[in-house]
Amino acid sequence: MRRASAALIAGLMIAAGSAVGAEPEPQGIDAPPAPEALWAQIAAAPAGTRGKVVETMDAGGYTYVRVDTGLELMWAVAPQFPVRVGDTVTVPADGMPMANYHSKTLDRTFDLVHFVALVAVEGAEDGAPRPAPGFSGRNPPAGGDPSAIDFSDVEKTEGGQTIGEIFEAKGSLAGREVLVRGKVVKFTANIMGRNWLHLRDGTAGPSGGNDLTVTTSDSAEVGNTVVVRGVLTTDKDFGAGYRYDAIVENASVTVE
Repeated sequence: MRRASAALIAGLMIAAGSAVGAEPEPQGIDAPPAPEALWAQIAAAPAGTRGKVVETMDAGGYTYVRVDTGLELMWAVAPQFPVRVGDTVTVPADGMPMANYHSKTLDRTFDLVHFVALVAVEGAEDGAPRPAPGFSGRNPPAGGDPSAIDFSDVEKTEGGQTIGEIFEAKGSLAGREVLVRGKVVKFTANIMGRNWLHLRDGTAGPSGGNDLTVTTSDSAEVGNTVVVRGVLTTDKDFGAGYRYDAIVENASVTVE
């Protein structure tokens, strides 16, 4: 596993246009260079080292965190992600250690850094991993305050489904095209090469699912009423705790 994971991290760094001792090229905020197909491999890595962040900085599309494990202080570097001093994080055990690594952007040399594909950040209150922007966990909340959005004027599109109906019949709808109208309650651009939006219409499935995640190349704004057409995927697991009961991928989104 260690050899495979080290090769994986090396591949990510090469894909990012970096070389040993040189600053990786920026990948864009919130846009990890790992292809989607590698997320399962990343998630399968050993749990790693847990500790508190005592220092952090962003440079060249990467985030540096100095972690106090209780036994030592260690530096870890991963594609840029949101983190604060005081956060509890877990650094995967299998990464690529680099001694005497010099960051040109920071103009700083580190005695030892561990390049990893991702760092899991725990929430300060509930202990749950804090997702990267555009991602959420199982049956995720949309973020912001969706209760401030009025869904009373959202009507079911002709020939389509409501969000409640999609969650209720997701087993039979999996792999099939769905058509749904709703309001955008969250929009995040350019995550893993696509835009992510959360859609609600005021309905909910029997288990409470009321927030449909959609990936698309189209754009929209929070509060827009949109019609979404795309293929429904169920139990989608990107790894690293990012799992969706239902998600419409590569959808067409039309703003009304």
